[in-house]
Amino acid sequence: MCGICGIFDLAGNPINRETLLQMRSAIQHRGPDGEGEFVDREIGLGHRRLSIIDIGGGGQPIGNEDGNIQVVFNGEIYNYIELRNELMALGHQFKTHSDTEVIVHAYEQWGSACVKRFNGMFAFALWDAQNRQLFLARDHLGIKPVYYVSIGSQFLFASEIKSLLQHPGCPREVDLEALAELFTFRYVPSPKTLFRKIMKLPPAHFLVASQAGLRLERFWNWVPRQQKKHSEIELVEEYRDLLEDAVRLQMRSDVPVGLFLSSGIDSGTLLAIMSKYSNRPVQAFTIGFEGGENTNEVEDAKILARMFGADHYFQMLTPEDYVKYYERYMWDLEEPVGNETAAAFYFVARIASRKVKVVLTGQGADEPWAGYDRYKGVKLSTLYHRMPPAVTNAVAALVARMPGRMERLKRGAASLSEPDLLTRFTKIYSFFSAEMKAQLYRGALKESFSADAYGTRQALNRLQKEVRHLDPLTQMLYIDTRANLPDDLLMVSDKTSMANSLESRVPFLDYRLIEFVESLPPNLRLKGLSGKYLHKKAVEKWLPEQIVNRKKKGFANPIEKWFRVRMKSFVEDCLLSGDSFMPRYFDGTYIRKMLELDRAGKEQYRRHIYLLVSLELWHRRFLQN
Repeated sequence: MCGICGIFDLAGNPINRETLLQMRSAIQHRGPDGEGEFVDREIGLGHRRLSIIDIGGGGQPIGNEDGNIQVVFNGEIYNYIELRNELMALGHQFKTHSDTEVIVHAYEQWGSACVKRFNGMFAFALWDAQNRQLFLARDHLGIKPVYYVSIGSQFLFASEIKSLLQHPGCPREVDLEALAELFTFRYVPSPKTLFRKIMKLPPAHFLVASQAGLRLERFWNWVPRQQKKHSEIELVEEYRDLLEDAVRLQMRSDVPVGLFLSSGIDSGTLLAIMSKYSNRPVQAFTIGFEGGENTNEVEDAKILARMFGADHYFQMLTPEDYVKYYERYMWDLEEPVGNETAAAFYFVARIASRKVKVVLTGQGADEPWAGYDRYKGVKLSTLYHRMPPAVTNAVAALVARMPGRMERLKRGAASLSEPDLLTRFTKIYSFFSAEMKAQLYRGALKESFSADAYGTRQALNRLQKEVRHLDPLTQMLYIDTRANLPDDLLMVSDKTSMANSLESRVPFLDYRLIEFVESLPPNLRLKGLSGKYLHKKAVEKWLPEQIVNRKKKGFANPIEKWFRVRMKSFVEDCLLSGDSFMPRYFDGTYIRKMLELDRAGKEQYRRHIYLLVSLELWHRRFLQN
């Protein structure tokens, strides 16, 4: 796990080495163990290293024998040992035992097709001196981020946006289209960011930059297709084998590997498998929340840890911890999200970083396996549309008028009657309904919104087109796995863990596992209204029944209560103070009304308020001056 950055002048002009070093310095937290650079006239590559594999010999950049290829790499190639043996059999000579050098020789052997052979999480940049071109790639599911921007004839890339902002010509302006997408999806879908002109390389893509320009290509074109009929028993065994192999591969490390441990089945399963392959007690890390006794996971996580002999560490968080962290929250995250659990990842990463350099996490099991309530709504909508319109319209109107803290139910009911599938998905995602946006937006944002209340849904149109022939549930799971995961949850996990110089790995997103899960019929993922059906069947091998069927908590925190009471002045300073950025885009009277209704218990606006606060913190951090 590392930080990468670089400058390539497509016109062939020499790059400014001092700017490259400033870019590298901005991501020092991603790699406190070492640094490196490569500069050759129009190209400059920078690297910060977190030493995990081949600690003594894996410094970067790494080149081939004649130096015509140079690589800087962030992430891990889990099958590097197998690839190294294959490449050596083909005659390639290695000078290190690092997974980075495998990329160099794989590119020599297979060209751009090398990325198809990598099982891992990666963002890397490769300079091909012979062809005077830069090759930039991001892994199958977008676990590792990489951003880029064009400034005149120069193409810049980096693991984090703050690195790009070191260039004096990098724009610091809000992309209004991206802002509208943020208030629809709760994140900005790739390839945009909230910064105008700064882009994200989409998952499973590579980019080739040369004097001819920029060429973007997708290398993983998997589309779900149901496998031939197998018995549940056979499928369970196949899934167990794949999952166990994914964990085994991702435990490859020259330093100890820990675990983010919740009370649920996903991290519990990882703990069980890790215990099998580890020759020492697994170090597990959990956080809880003061005032969140009904949703805290600490006690249940303790039981899991004892069950498998793990060393368990935990911390209880307070509102004061959050207020203090919010001073740097957006500096770490760089992209606002409407995910009220986001900051929690920072704290669990902080306690883990005191003991280990690497952790496994249970992220990525819910989206492919239909683990969230919104997937039940997809199934219910099919039944809903069979009812007479007079009945369905009356139900939707009744739910919309219901007072109290029922935000998810209202959002789900509003989406049920929508005939267009992509618009229905968009309504499910969006905290802010069309009616709320009409009252909240002002200025240029309001003008763009008035044309099409859900026009931002087109950001996901490409993904839906690929699976339009499949059932609605499969479509939604496919979109979530390729949009919501990389642009929200995985981005948050990467940024908050790397802010603590910690590598987080996600075995459930081994692309072989994803292809297996997406080849299953929908009823083996969501059976009736029970999500993760076959997954739960499989993990019964490792976990007792009461844990397998325990209700999901998922970093649930009492932020709603904190915002209304102990963080009340912090929220008001963000959203209502005289120097707030909110009036540039939003109606202050409506924001005040939202706060009043939420505090009175008449509406549930926790997530809406959290997104607004996050946007304000982002503005203060990046656009204040």
